Amino acid sequence: MIELTLPDMTCGHCVKTVTGTVMKLDAQAQVQCDLPSHTVRIETTQAPDAVRKALADEGYPAA
Repeated sequence: MIELTLPDMTCGHCVKTVTGTVMKLDAQAQVQCDLPSHTVRIETTQAPDAVRKALADEGYPAA
């Protein structure tokens, strides 16, 4: 389980982009986003650093 705080994740469009980015890395990933706390929990076989980099490249760097 990877848990990240994404301060720039502020709306439904952001959630869709974050989820889509993770799913490109691992189509079997489970993604749970919580907008009020700006957190995302990800169950994936990918390395945490790869997930962080992909999200940062899409404009959602982890705090």
